[in-house]
Amino acid sequence: MHRPPHRHPAAAALVLAAVLALPACSSSGGGGDSADGPPKPAGPSRTAAVPDRQAEAESPGPAAPSTPVGPVVPDAELSPVTGSFTQDQKAYLSGRVPKDTDPAAVLQTGQESCQRLERTAKRDRDAAVGAIIAGDIRDAEAAITHLCTDRKPLLATARKGFPDGTTKAPRPGTYRALTTDPACAWRAVGEDGTVLASGPSPGEDGPVRAAVPARTAEFVSTACYAWLPA
Repeated sequence: MHRPPHRHPAAAALVLAAVLALPACSSSGGGGDSADGPPKPAGPSRTAAVPDRQAEAESPGPAAPSTPVGPVVPDAELSPVTGSFTQDQKAYLSGRVPKDTDPAAVLQTGQESCQRLERTAKRDRDAAVGAIIAGDIRDAEAAITHLCTDRKPLLATARKGFPDGTTKAPRPGTYRALTTDPACAWRAVGEDGTVLASGPSPGEDGPVRAAVPARTAEFVSTACYAWLPA
């Protein structure tokens, strides 16, 4: 009498597992489409629309102000251990060097801010402008004014914008957010607390835009990093 070949228990278990997995597979042969039809293509997202300017700014958060709270070195005593400071360097250091601190170390901080601005602007000008507005680069305004004056166009643009958060009585007009964060949201509030406008609009892609109407007493935004006129 012929006997069927003996099956090892482990092999039988593998066969059973494969059989159980079959209902989860598509039987249409159409490349894995579900029974309800082909999958819908994903719509565009704000993240894919423009670079993340906050990440481009090379900073995890706003830089702490470097203006000392206590006594500072008088301008007449501002001098390095060796050599001398230029007039522009002295202007930058004025009122910024705490007592018993090497002025050269404070100057280096300003020079590093200039270097960060240069690197960021080469990749994305808006990222550099946003970093100035948001305060992500330490003493950017003073550094540009005295140490890297070739960056003054960035500062001029930054002065037209405002940071994320609450801005009192902004100039009416259309602004764009310098972020791709999908959580970016805003509202324009009148003097009586009435919401005059808000956003983003449903389905809005790309950078969020805010149309700030006249009579706006307060512009409030969250997760928007910084704003510039559109």
